[in-house]
Formats: sequence, C-alpha cells, structure tokens
Amino acid sequence: MAGSAGANPGLPGRDTTGFRTDTAAVFKAVADRRSYSKVTTLAPSRAELLPLVAAAARVADHGALRPWRLLELRGDARDRLGAAFVAASACEGLEAIKLAAKPLRAPLLIAIVASRQVNFKVAGWEQDAAAAGVAHLLTLLLENAGWGAMWRTGPLVRSAPVRALHGLADGEELLGWLYVGGIPEESKPCVRLSIDPEEFLGVL
Repeated sequence: MAGSAGANPGLPGRDTTGFRTDTAAVFKAVADRRSYSKVTTLAPSRAELLPLVAAAARVADHGALRPWRLLELRGDARDRLGAAFVAASACEGLEAIKLAAKPLRAPLLIAIVASRQVNFKVAGWEQDAAAAGVAHLLTLLLENAGWGAMWRTGPLVRSAPVRALHGLADGEELLGWLYVGGIPEESKPCVRLSIDPEEFLGVL
C-alpha cells in the first residue's frame, strides 16, 4: 500500500504511522466495521441512498458489467416479504408469526441481487463477487453516513416465493438483504476477535 513501508511520517498529508491521511480514514472505517443486529425506526431516504449506491458501484467489476441491482423494501413491502417467508417454510401458528415479523426488524431492507450477464470472458462467480462487493461497500458507506446495517440471509433466501416477490429473472440470485436503520444510543462496542494475519497471508 502506498505510504506504508518506508514512508516518511513527516511528509504533508500523512499521519504519524506514515499512512496518507485519507488512506488512514479508509483503514479505520474497514477495521472498525461492524454489524448492527438492532436498529431504530429511522432510515435513510432514497435521496440519501443514491449517492451511496453510486459510490459502491466503484467496486472491482471485471468487464464493467454491473452484474447486480438493489431493491428497497420499506413499509408493507416488508410485510409481504414476511408472508413470502411463511409461504416458503409452510410453518404455522406461533412459528409463522415469528417468521413473518423478521423483516420488520429494520425500517429499510435493501435486497442485494446478483444479476449475471452473458459474457464469455467473465465467469458467473466473478460477477457474483462483484455483487457481494457492492453489498460490503454499501455497509461501510451506510455506517460512515451514520446508519447501522446488517447483512442477513437465511435458508429461505432462494425459495420460490421469495424469488417471486423480488421479481427475479433467470440468471438472477438473491444474496440477502441489508437491514438498515438508525444506530441505537445504547449500542455496545463491537467485540471481534483479532486474527493473526500471518495465518491468512501466504507466499508462493
């Protein structure tokens, strides 16, 4: 990474570790990333989402295919998703009530759809990776804008009723939803075990 090893901390635009100040801000945002399992009833408007989506679209995308799309679920759209969950699971009674309420845990759900394009140069898995990258970047951008988010999936994400609700075409797959809302004041600091990077960074 530019500005790391061998950098002069005294150079303008760098912090005391030698990182460029803008790079340090990105590093902190990624290192501090967390999921918010509980959010408030506040949610970003469509107008607030649009610039975040535009920024997330800068994800690495072989061939610039844009093999993804996003869907907002607000209000009764979340109830319809809950009904699709119940239809897909065929559960009844209290279990069905609990399942139907799951999409109501956040005021805004953003469905992440991998929309594969026909391209002999770019494999399907590469296109799915681009769609997943958009979701990850969007969670960072949302938190930077003051919103909490959590990427949720589950066993029903690719069931027929859920696919139908989202209007998925052939070649499209639902990767889950970002549950988005305000960050509660009582949110506790995220506790995440650190890794030993030596275990994950090999050399050929």
